Amino acid sequence: MKFIKYAIFLGVLLLALAGCSKDDKAGADTTKKGTTSGGELRVAVPSEPPTLDTHVNTTTISSNIARNIFETLLTFDSKGGIQPMLAESYKEDGKTIEFKLRKGVKFHNGEELKAKDVVASMNRWIHVSSSGKETFKGANFSEVDEYTVLLEMAQPTSTATLVLSYSGGESPSIMPASVLEGKEEKEKVTEYIGTGPFKFKDWKQNQHIHMTKFEDYSHRDEPGDGLAGKREALVDDLYIVFVPDSSTRVAGLLSGEYDAGMEMPIDNVDQLKANKDVVLKSVPRELLLLYFNKKEGLFANQVARDAVNAAVKKEDVLKAAFVNPEFYKTNHHVMLANQEAQWYSDLGKDEYGKQDAELAKKLFAEAGYKGEEIRLMTSRDYDHMYNASIVVQEQLKKAGVNVKLEVYDWPTFSERRNDPSAFDITIITNKGKVEPTSLVWSRPDYVGWTNSEKLAPITAKIRTAPSLDEARKYYDELQAFFLEYKPAIKMGDGDMLFAGRTSLSQLEDIDGLIFWNVSNSK
Repeated sequence: MKFIKYAIFLGVLLLALAGCSKDDKAGADTTKKGTTSGGELRVAVPSEPPTLDTHVNTTTISSNIARNIFETLLTFDSKGGIQPMLAESYKEDGKTIEFKLRKGVKFHNGEELKAKDVVASMNRWIHVSSSGKETFKGANFSEVDEYTVLLEMAQPTSTATLVLSYSGGESPSIMPASVLEGKEEKEKVTEYIGTGPFKFKDWKQNQHIHMTKFEDYSHRDEPGDGLAGKREALVDDLYIVFVPDSSTRVAGLLSGEYDAGMEMPIDNVDQLKANKDVVLKSVPRELLLLYFNKKEGLFANQVARDAVNAAVKKEDVLKAAFVNPEFYKTNHHVMLANQEAQWYSDLGKDEYGKQDAELAKKLFAEAGYKGEEIRLMTSRDYDHMYNASIVVQEQLKKAGVNVKLEVYDWPTFSERRNDPSAFDITIITNKGKVEPTSLVWSRPDYVGWTNSEKLAPITAKIRTAPSLDEARKYYDELQAFFLEYKPAIKMGDGDMLFAGRTSLSQLEDIDGLIFWNVSNSK
């Protein structure tokens, strides 16, 4: 079995949030016999997802919820090793990967997982997701027999199994062929049926998503390890509760109304740490970027993008977003700082801290800016985005730019960011990726609409390299493109804070919170 590591990334992300007694002893191991099960788990999250169809959506909240329902062929263990999940095994041979499927795996509708379901799901994913279209251009899944699937690629791809293992935005989730039949490729799936430990129950708009334990779940036999191995729903009901106001999330967690919370505000760290019934953790996971609308308007002009880069002091924006240096890291290159064992470039390091308002004014004039209103779009549902936007607005005003802050709730923001007539600039946090060609700023169909003929040859070199060690050699070229073309401006890296009540046996974060193998003794 092939074993590829990105342990520097995953090892830091994997932090167990163990339930603690008053004497700080770790809570029960949920994999051991006799662990408390049943009851419910209520998790407060800052936003409502636009959909749970992971093939067509990049939002963090969508993927974090959906991976309890859907599963993938491959996944990552706690050390970053690629392990089979719905696959029993797999083997690579140049331009092909053959997957042997586990037998007896049931979908939530009672159907057994077969090769036809994988073929229908994966070929749809290749055609509708940016990850699929870019990494697997010209590739195709086909059925060998009922439990064997073959992926044939146009060229050898060093990053193929990494991308197939990813459970974040646009993850390659497996759905029943019967659900996908008769749908247009880009038509969103609204019948959420997977093979995961939890099954979809209902979705009450502006309130919550309710999932229940899947009694016929077919778990793997290996012990749980990261996202790999045995998964088990130890609570009967899982509620993902939409709580946009951060102070309400904190109050609900402290009172016990919520058992866990995502995206806890840094301003409340001391309050959360002081409560004996709450355990607070943080994970380095987010890239804070300023995105330009490059499809139309002022920032289709690269000189205007250069002007913003001169006007903005990145560390000030980063500090506004994440407040405490304990929870952010200044970082000039496009991957997370904790991935530097695999991906690192010196390019841009010396320029990171520079700010020049007079140069910015000169460049704005050169770009043809005449004082028109610049729309900076943001959302209060994520404190770090909103606070960063306030600082950027002030910095641009000092450079003579007329900036209007437009604030929306997250669902509206998520919709409007796909409309090139709706904004000029925006600030978003993106989750770190396992390899640089998957970074979303590079996509022509993502916010900002990056479209440069110079980018494709660079990403091709990385993807088609015979190994990740060879791919590393081309990272400087990608960094140089980012600095010159400026599809976005990276401010730095930030942590995501999450918290849970001590009644929980464990709560882990690997590219998002994990809710299986978690019991609740309250």
